Amino acid sequence: MSLSRRASRRTAFFLLYQWDVTGQPLASLYEGEVDDFALETAEAVGGRVEELDARITAAAEGWTADRLGAVERNILRVATYELEEGEVPLEVVIDEAVTLAKRYASDEAGRLVNGILGRIARGTEVA
Repeated sequence: MSLSRRASRRTAFFLLYQWDVTGQPLASLYEGEVDDFALETAEAVGGRVEELDARITAAAEGWTADRLGAVERNILRVATYELEEGEVPLEVVIDEAVTLAKRYASDEAGRLVNGILGRIARGTEVA
């Protein structure tokens, strides 16, 4: 199955969102075919949630990852993972995350995601 990276990223976000909200094992949420990129991303993010949430919390200025909405939290988890992996250009990661946040949450969520990822990216570039 050949999907765009954008569609795969969205699928990974959906899987992680369902996992986060339901508490069900990630593997139990796969319905139908899920492409390799989405599956690998969801599993990698799911395996590093504590580390990713710590980075999100550190960049969230007064918010903790667990206080963010489930939509925003999981978009940020996927994007933070992608920033760390370094395979996707920084601007693309941030733009895709902001687009998902605006589409599935609100414009305000888009601004929040943009701000947090900007701080994470600046920290990543300095390191």
